[in-house]
Amino acid sequence: MQTNHIQHLFWRVGFGITPHQLHAVSKLDKKQLVENILKTSRKITPLQVDTSELESLMVGLVEDVKSNIKEFQRLSREKTKALNIAWVDRLANTDEFLREKTTLFWANHFVCEDNNFIYTQKFHNTLRRHALGNFKDFVIAISKEAAMTKYLNTKQNKKQTPNENFARELMELFTLGVGNYTEQDIKESARAFTGYGHDLKGDFVFRERLHDSGMKTFFGKTGNFNGDQIIEIILENKQCAKYICQKIYRYFVNDTINETHINEMTEVFFADYNIENLLRFVLLSDWFYDDINIGSKIKSPIELLVGIKTLVPLEFNNSKQLLNLQKLLGQTLLDPPNVAGWKGGKSWIDSNTIVLRLKLPSLLLNNAYISKAKEGETDKTADLQKAFFKKQYGKRFNTTVNWEYFFNQFKNVSITDMENYVLVGSMSPNASTYINSLAKVSKQEYCVQLMSLPEYQMC
Repeated sequence: MQTNHIQHLFWRVGFGITPHQLHAVSKLDKKQLVENILKTSRKITPLQVDTSELESLMVGLVEDVKSNIKEFQRLSREKTKALNIAWVDRLANTDEFLREKTTLFWANHFVCEDNNFIYTQKFHNTLRRHALGNFKDFVIAISKEAAMTKYLNTKQNKKQTPNENFARELMELFTLGVGNYTEQDIKESARAFTGYGHDLKGDFVFRERLHDSGMKTFFGKTGNFNGDQIIEIILENKQCAKYICQKIYRYFVNDTINETHINEMTEVFFADYNIENLLRFVLLSDWFYDDINIGSKIKSPIELLVGIKTLVPLEFNNSKQLLNLQKLLGQTLLDPPNVAGWKGGKSWIDSNTIVLRLKLPSLLLNNAYISKAKEGETDKTADLQKAFFKKQYGKRFNTTVNWEYFFNQFKNVSITDMENYVLVGSMSPNASTYINSLAKVSKQEYCVQLMSLPEYQMC
């Protein structure tokens, strides 16, 4: 495979690849490489932080549990922050990177949040478990998650007083898209999901006495349908396969839809709703590697952060700074803006975030300093400038950077060839003229210079 094709592949299924790692897989053909990626991600490793403190607050008499609510909510907030930090670390340090990347995708598809951390953690591990599996099983599992039954009010969906929130979002956001169902379909579907609930541990409970067991007519079919059967009927509609393929295409290929490619994907997905098979088809397709798709997507804030960590490992000495940074960039893991999730694409960039994004590599890796010595000159004032920037900006993001790892990974890469490994697409003429006018003081300084270009915002 071509070097730029391998880089493109690893940015789509993960968060980039180092020169050393790229060299190790460069002799594999496309099919071998894709199968290796799929194979390593068949393993499922739950991401968990300790919940024993929370669990201890949920036992005892009802009065005791109620009196612990404020402490439970406080601990839940702290545990949610801990899971956020653990997830960022996992994204940058895992062999199961395709599973983690797809988990990130599904978290912005089956959007959900909850103030009970036990339910939050359980929900996201359900995303992780089904991320590459069967879509029907996935949707059924999501419909029974405690966090989801709370978030979209299925808990309040009872025979006497149906609540249509989940039934509506199930079709509008999760399976079919706007305009592919009627209001009557929503009403009938809501009746099928009556009686859904959960116990204190977050395990699904079906309360039969609250379930509407009457006949329902849904998408032209009549029967005493339950929630699982409603989902099965939805998936019989090819529009469901097409809708999911469109979202996967935008995430893994290009924000601009190609109808021919979508139709090909839909045929594959509709056959068995197997997510791994769909991704295999996409990653092996020649069109996936077309120039129009390489470097075509704006990195999400998490992709930007984890991509930097992939090339130059770093740790935040104050974890709150990592959380604050996500907020400033516009994407805080486990805290979606609404049920529709983040829009992505051009919405990641505005007048505020672009300044921070361009400055971010130097802020995190080099005390906010970017060498601007011209080619042929010596950057004599570098040490003084670095000291100034460290004093001025160092407190904002206090990080420990593993440059030794970077040097080992780039050991056999000449400084003049680094742009081919740091940037995914080609540089614009203006960027090329600018970067070539600067002195290549060291690989470390040149890495920061390249990461500070607008081109580094793309993948």
